Formats: sequence, structure tokens, C-alpha cells
Amino acid sequence: MKRKIHSRRAFLARSILGSGGIILTSHLQACNKLDDFLGDGGTDDRIPRFLHGVGSFDPTANAVIIWTRITPTEDEVGKMIPIKWQVATDASFGNIVKEGIYECSMVNDFTVVEDVTGLSSNGTFYYRFIQEDLKVESVVGETITLPGAGTSLSSVRLAVCSCSNYPAGAFNVYDAIANSDADVVLHLGDYIYEYGEGGYGTNENTEALNRVHDPKTEILSIEDYRLRYRQYRTDDGLQLAHQKKPFIVVWDDHEITNDAYNEGAENHDDSEGSYQERKRRAIQVHGEYLPVRTNDGNIIYRNFEFGNLVNLVMLDTRIIGRDKQLSFGDYFMADGSFDFTTFVAALQDPGRNLMGPEQLAWVSGAIGSSSSTWQVIGQQVLMAKMFVPAELLIGIGAVASGNATPEVFQQLLQTITELSTLKGRALQNDPTLTPEELARINTVIPYNLDAWDGYPVEREKLFALLRGKNTVVLAGDTHNAWNSNLIDASGTKVGEEFACSSVSSPGFEGLFGNDPATISGIEQAFVLLIDDLKYFDASRRGFVLAEFTPGSATANFRFVDTIATKQYQETVGKMTTFNV
Repeated sequence: MKRKIHSRRAFLARSILGSGGIILTSHLQACNKLDDFLGDGGTDDRIPRFLHGVGSFDPTANAVIIWTRITPTEDEVGKMIPIKWQVATDASFGNIVKEGIYECSMVNDFTVVEDVTGLSSNGTFYYRFIQEDLKVESVVGETITLPGAGTSLSSVRLAVCSCSNYPAGAFNVYDAIANSDADVVLHLGDYIYEYGEGGYGTNENTEALNRVHDPKTEILSIEDYRLRYRQYRTDDGLQLAHQKKPFIVVWDDHEITNDAYNEGAENHDDSEGSYQERKRRAIQVHGEYLPVRTNDGNIIYRNFEFGNLVNLVMLDTRIIGRDKQLSFGDYFMADGSFDFTTFVAALQDPGRNLMGPEQLAWVSGAIGSSSSTWQVIGQQVLMAKMFVPAELLIGIGAVASGNATPEVFQQLLQTITELSTLKGRALQNDPTLTPEELARINTVIPYNLDAWDGYPVEREKLFALLRGKNTVVLAGDTHNAWNSNLIDASGTKVGEEFACSSVSSPGFEGLFGNDPATISGIEQAFVLLIDDLKYFDASRRGFVLAEFTPGSATANFRFVDTIATKQYQETVGKMTTFNV
């Protein structure tokens, strides 16, 4: 099985400097692997029957989806297993308001996905699952229904997270979210990673924490994807977050494979079979473990109304409409120069899509018909403009190549210092700046063509729909925390973006190390050099607690101090407020 460099960290090296055997497993084999994972031969009294916990998803004013999985023995693999589910208004189940039986089987990997309807609005509910023949019962989950349309609310709190890489470290961020006062968890993708043992995210803590990816190969078959989700759902922190909070999710690329788009992906080639079949399998399993309430399993864009305060619009910027990402490498000419004219023409091609016309039309309706105080866009990739000096991007690419010498690293730090000094002088209108010096800071290019910067025409179409609204965009994907102004092509502020760090995937410290002075210097330089950027944390794992009130939207950037052990401390990095 091949090993691939994770392109989110190395795209610069591949693009600017150089310019990206199928294993099938039967259900029974996957079950055997699970039994091995449990250290058990498969007897009824030894396998925890609700090993993967419980969860709830997509709350509305009168419904919520509840979830669990029962672990089958080998003898049960070909059978239907009836699971009783109950929903009550109290944790002791003295007042059960809904109950029923769900028949689960190998068809959906013995998961239970029950959409419980007819609930009262703005309520707190408790739920559990029971297998009566075996006399086993799940833990009790907690969930909510949303306030009804038009209800006046004083606040809505959303915990925003993404990018949980199992080998990279403990999921302490999920534990912190479980213990927060968030109403709902928004997971913006990369819930799992597709790589095999020793792949992206592996570090000195992987073996010590017993977090080697299972299966040990890159996941391709439907049972591979299922086994990977099962492994992730055994994590204590993740289970607690699902048990205590309802989730609203969208997928990003790693639920399928790295740098995915509608017709292909960076981390897929012909030796791995049909990409469309791989995508179909991945989406099927995503629905088994992370259900969403839509009429089509391939569609995850949908919206949620929190009374009259928040209209939460969840987008798919990854699969349904995305055209292939541009690559800087395609625009270098034979003499080594960069063809800016052709690159800009491709970038501004009105036919290139990130969401696609059908989704864009749906977004227009979802936003246009809303009278909520806040329009909140939940989606995967950075929407704010991240244009950085080309000289800096090339320097980062040299370090990201994996073959950088200490001299190359020091040269990058020197470049950052020089560019920051020049930018500071420019902001002070220093008349002594030479044309050459101005060119160093004014020759800028997009930081990441996989983000909205690679699809600027469609971004302007979305900005046009949001103009005049109170808008906050929520993003994940980068493993770093950002707060930026959203500025359209005319220079008008459309809103602000709150982008969360990762649960465990490495950020810029994976390139630059953990020296506090170096990290602080990089953070300050980025805020100075990127015009629309207001805040940047380059090294810590965490989430955003976003609170919306009738007068303001506040991003509370929260971090954990370690993922090397399950003992951690939570800190607040910054709190930023966007007023109506």
C-alpha cells in the first residue's frame, strides 16, 4: 500500500516548487478484526454490546435523530437484531414520550438510525437503547429540540470543531466540548482520516496511546470505512461529546480521501479502482455513522432555524459541485517563470464551481426567505481572502517539502522578518519605500487553492446573497484558528469568519516546531501581511464556542494544552465579538 504526503501541509512544496493494490474485507473478516481489537473471542458475555456509545443528530423544533450500534458476535452477523429505543423527558425514564423497535443488520453495519418525530419544541430529552433478549442497555444520551420558528431567544451557543486524526493524539477537544455549555456541536468535516498505519498524523505518541489506525492499510472497501468509524467511535472523549450534545455534521475530504472533488481526489489513483465507487461507499458509511436529515444521502446541504435568532445554513463545499482544484504547478513556464496572466484567467473562470448551481440556488432560497437576526454559514474550508506575498509562500513551500535544511528554515524566518518590516513601513506611508520593496509585499497570491480562494467567482455570488445580512461564516479544514473579515470585490464587509483549529491534526507547528517565539512571530506576521486577517493561532488544538445574541456574535477560541495524554487543561486563546 502506497504512502502519500498529506497535501494540506505539503501542497506548497508540490505546487510552487515542483510546480499529486486494493484490499477488500468481508463483513465477517471485519467482525473478526473487531473481536481482535476487543481482545476477545466473540462470546456474548465478553463483548460490550453497545461498544460505540450513542449519539443524536440534526435536531429540529419537533424531531431529532438518535443513533447507536450494537456489536454482533460472529453467530449474529447474518441475523436481524431488534433494538428497543426510548425517548423520555427525564434521565430516569419515568416519562417516556416516544419508543419503538429498530431492526438492525449487516446491511447497515448494525447501526441504529432512528428519526424521532412529534417531540415538543425547545425541549431537553434523554434516550437509550435496549436489547431485551440479551438484557443489555446503552448509556443514556442527552439531546434537545430547537425552539419553534419565530421564538425570541436571548442566545444560541454552537461548539464548532473539525479534523480529528486518531493517531495524532487524544481527543481531549471532544471531552472539552462535552463539558462546555454549547447547545449543539457543529462538526465541519474530517471526522475520520483515510490513511493507513504510519501515515499522516502518526507521531511519537501514537504507539504510546495505542492509537495506530485500524485497519492498518488505507481504507478503500466499505468494510474498511466501517472499521475506521468503529475505531474512532471507541474514543472516550468523542463518545462523551456525542452522549451529551446533538451534532450537526458535514463531510470534508478525508471522510472520502484527501483533496476530494466531484470527479476525483489527490489521494486516489487507478490502482485503487473507481473513484466514484469509492466515494459512494464512503458516503454510505458516513450516513450509517453520522446521519443527516435529507432525502438524498448524497446531499448534506440543509438549514436549521433557532427561533428568530439564527438561520444555520450548512453547505457542501467538497463533493456535490466542486470542480478540480487549480495547481500553481500548472502555470510555471519552461524558463521557470510563473504565467500570472493564464493563472488569473483560470482562477476567474465563471464556469468553475465550488458549490454548483443547484446548491447555490438552494442557498439563495434558504437565506432569502429567512428573517433571522443572524445568517450563519457552516461549511468546510476558509472563505476569507488569504492572499500572502508570493515570496513568503515559496519560502513556506521550501520548508514544507520535508527536505529543508536549517539554512532554508532560517531563510524563511528572515523573509518573514523582512516582509513584516516592509509591511509596517507601508502602513505608516513611508515615502522612502522603493518600488522593489513595495513589490515584495504587494505581489500576493492565494494561500490555499483548495479553499474559497481557488473559486473566487462563486464566492462573490454567495457574498451577493449575504450582502446586507448579519453574517458569520464557520470553517474548519486548516488545523489552525482564524478570525477574518469577509470582504467582497467592491471592498464591502459582508461579515466575519470564525475558523476553528483541529481536534488533533497538526497545525503549523508541524512545519515550524513548538518554539513559542517562532510560532508567535509567524502568527504576528500573518496577521500583519494578510489584509483581512484579524486573529491567527498556529499551533494549538481546540474548538470555537460561537455565541449569538440579538446584538452580537462572539467567537470564544478554546484550546487544550496537550493531546499527548488524556489529562489536559483547557484555556481560552481569544474572544472576539462582531456586533450587529
